[in-house]
Amino acid sequence: MSGASKALGEWGERHAARWYEGRGYVVLARNWRAPGHGGELDLVVARQGTVVFCEVKTRSSAAFGIPAEAVTRTKQRRLRRLAAAWLGADGRRWQTVRFDVAAVCGVAITVVENAF
Repeated sequence: MSGASKALGEWGERHAARWYEGRGYVVLARNWRAPGHGGELDLVVARQGTVVFCEVKTRSSAAFGIPAEAVTRTKQRRLRRLAAAWLGADGRRWQTVRFDVAAVCGVAITVVENAF
């Protein structure tokens, strides 16, 4: 990943975190990794007994497709495994577990709640 791509991704993750915080969520983790599971959880946020695992996809434009299209079934399975590891490490009981996708394109953000 180039430096510019990494910076764009980090900017998108900050943008998504602010979106959640503006709606009363608390950011519990960013870029969380579990040894041996491969990959990372971009954002883990919570509000009122609900924990949300959010995959953030950022593009500077839609020229190569909308960002949310990049969350394939394979990626969804990996995120579920990582979420299970996070929940095991966290130790709290949550009423609801949700998977969202935040699609950041330019300065616009679209959050798909319960994306998968």
